[in-house]
Amino acid sequence: MIAAIAPIVIALISLVLRVMNLGSIKSFIFDEVYYVDGARDLLKYGVEVSGSKPEFIVHPPLGKWMIASGIKVFGDNPFGWRIATAVVGSLLILVIALVAHKLFRDPLLTGLASALMALDGLALVHSRTSLLDNFLTFFILLATYFFITKQYWWTGLILGLALATKWSALYFIIAFGLIAFYRAFSHHTGKSLVKPTVQRIVQFGVIPIGVYVISWSGWFASNRGWARDHSTNILNSFIYYHQQMLGFHTGLTEKHVYEANPWSWLFMGRPTSFFYESPKGCGAKSCSQEIIALGTPLLWWLGIAAISFIIGLWVRSIFTRHFDPAITVIITGLVAGYLPWFFFQERTVFTFYAIIFEPFVILALVFAVRSILATFKVRGEVMVAALFILIFLNFVYFLPIYLGEVISYDAWQARMWFPSWI
Repeated sequence: MIAAIAPIVIALISLVLRVMNLGSIKSFIFDEVYYVDGARDLLKYGVEVSGSKPEFIVHPPLGKWMIASGIKVFGDNPFGWRIATAVVGSLLILVIALVAHKLFRDPLLTGLASALMALDGLALVHSRTSLLDNFLTFFILLATYFFITKQYWWTGLILGLALATKWSALYFIIAFGLIAFYRAFSHHTGKSLVKPTVQRIVQFGVIPIGVYVISWSGWFASNRGWARDHSTNILNSFIYYHQQMLGFHTGLTEKHVYEANPWSWLFMGRPTSFFYESPKGCGAKSCSQEIIALGTPLLWWLGIAAISFIIGLWVRSIFTRHFDPAITVIITGLVAGYLPWFFFQERTVFTFYAIIFEPFVILALVFAVRSILATFKVRGEVMVAALFILIFLNFVYFLPIYLGEVISYDAWQARMWFPSWI
């Protein structure tokens, strides 16, 4: 019973950590300047504008509507900007518990998955900053749960919400859709294949696209939207708009001081600094205040080992034709969430994008723990407990630069383990 309620307790404690002093930094943090402005426009006009003119934006509206919900309830202030992502970040801890429960059927491993999600710095920073990626990750993980339980209608709906938040959800739609089609073709032949084929087309094609288009209702309903004057046909204007969005995303090559090649993401080689100031009041000659999107280092470095282990098992399963459902889910999540970025070597990308596949890194760790416990018994329990304590201490050590606390410059410098973190 205690193990069963552990994820709920962990999520509640994490919610406190996510909302504590949430509005203490009064200025915009990193790209909040774009998304909060968009949320304000959506509340006022139903579409994003720049002054009296239409504004070209490069991400779908849903994530900004979620930010707007916080502003609507709590006001146009730093707490209102960030409360929606704080709540969603806490819900992520519950959703990964649902996924882990379905994959491993072990209360201990379910609780471990929740705890690891709660102890990651990248997840915490995203949960305290009003960017879009936390919402995207939540929808992707929730869709994964429905996909595991083979509730494909719900999977398609939630994937549609993910796509309406950020386009990178498209890779998950393709990955889950292909697997669902494969399952249908594996169990049906001839005329019996017609119904599941049509269902999969609707579930992974029509529904996600339909949800996505509906998310643009404000643009359709307003005559102030960008590109509305491009054509007398509103559908042509909508298509033109999306062509321009695609051109922006594929042509974004402007250099940025915190850009990071995908090869470095798992290592946290170049984490993104969201905020930095040198204020007074820390009791030292020089003070620092930073919010850095840095995953808890030990967790991610152990995650690399766990992913390597998973890949080895997956390669072996290709030859044995025995596919563990947990491995399939983990590999699918990593392929859809991580692999596509390697094909955009010229594009400006950042380590904080890794949040979308972080749940699958954690699931890989939990899978590895299950193997350790099964192989080494008591010694394995001691080993796992020791590593968990080290991850916890590692998280606590970096907590000041996750929460944006004012600390001495020396204390900040001590947490910059590598020159590339500065």
